[in-house]
Amino acid sequence: MQRLFGIVSKLSHWMTMIGNVVLTFSILLTVADVILRTFRRPIVGTFELVAFSSALIFGFSIPYTSWKKGHINVDSLVLKLPQAARKTLNVITKCTGIGLFLIIGWNLIILGMDLRKAGEVSPTLQIPFYPIPYGVGICCFIECLVLFCDVVKILGGKNE
Repeated sequence: MQRLFGIVSKLSHWMTMIGNVVLTFSILLTVADVILRTFRRPIVGTFELVAFSSALIFGFSIPYTSWKKGHINVDSLVLKLPQAARKTLNVITKCTGIGLFLIIGWNLIILGMDLRKAGEVSPTLQIPFYPIPYGVGICCFIECLVLFCDVVKILGGKNE
């Protein structure tokens, strides 16, 4: 099981690195566009590229954030429960998350196939839409792996 944890940890780390590169690109593009607009030479398609980038940034950051427990956790009520009840509630919550991300990922893959079949492209740069839902859908499946590892850790008695 430690091997699975290592693989999921490295995979989520690499995904966040990709998200960081996309975020850096988005920031640099936006700054360049703002500067060039002052000279009346805006970068064509900036809005589209930043929108595509935003979807990838969010999608690729979810697994790593979840792996590192970087999300907001309001558990003041849960902390008052006995240890066994907390453990059960955490497992139920993680399993619900797995189900949710499976549904979201599956639907994003279907959306990507539909967009590919329809030949949908962005209006200005004519960039195909379908890779974005594919990428975010795969991120959702990786999040399912992260949540599965969390369930294994909880059931194994490790502090999450």
